[in-house]
Amino acid sequence: MGRLANMNRPAAVEIAYECMRFVITHNPTNATLNKFTEELKKCDVNTLVRVCDATYDKTPVEKEGIQVLDWPFDDGAPPPTQIVDDWLKLLNTKFREEPGCCIAVHCVAGLGRKRRGAFNSKQLLYLEKYRPKMRLRFKDTNSHNCCVQ
Repeated sequence: MGRLANMNRPAAVEIAYECMRFVITHNPTNATLNKFTEELKKCDVNTLVRVCDATYDKTPVEKEGIQVLDWPFDDGAPPPTQIVDDWLKLLNTKFREEPGCCIAVHCVAGLGRKRRGAFNSKQLLYLEKYRPKMRLRFKDTNSHNCCVQ
């Protein structure tokens, strides 16, 4: 996927795991929102999760058929339990009901998607201690099993 918005921002990263697709991107501005939305549509994104405070109007994105979810938590911190639960429910619903779709996520700057050493000690500790709460199973369009923990 090409750069979103402008050259001052790190490029978005598309991640595919089994039958799931994600775009990890930067936080656009109202001025760059049209280009940002065009790029999301090129990747078949139908849901955008903002994990930071809203800094742009989500109406133009939603008018293009992309659902915008606001699940903010502190920058640099691991996600609260409720957000992890909501995330797993979202994956279960979206990839089961809309195989082939893509979910986009952004925080304030999105620096962690490319930069070495971007995870801080709180985040690393969270990942080390994380234990699956549930297992999500569903089939993709080619009848392959997918699993999320």
